[in-house]
Amino acid sequence: MNANQIINMVVRLVMRKVINGGVNAGINAMGNRKSKAKPNDEQTASIDTGKTQKRMRQTLRMTKRF
Repeated sequence: MNANQIINMVVRLVMRKVINGGVNAGINAMGNRKSKAKPNDEQTASIDTGKTQKRMRQTLRMTKRF
């Protein structure tokens, strides 16, 4: 093996670890963002339940007419 091959091998090892670390960090950041967004979704869901119930009552009235 010459010096060029050894340097390339070491650089590939280092770059692989750096890229894998970056990808893992990005995936973890997206996972954390989704888990933080869930409480907000639940809050809006509780607000929308009134609208949903109103629509459901309207739908029931329409089906009774038919």
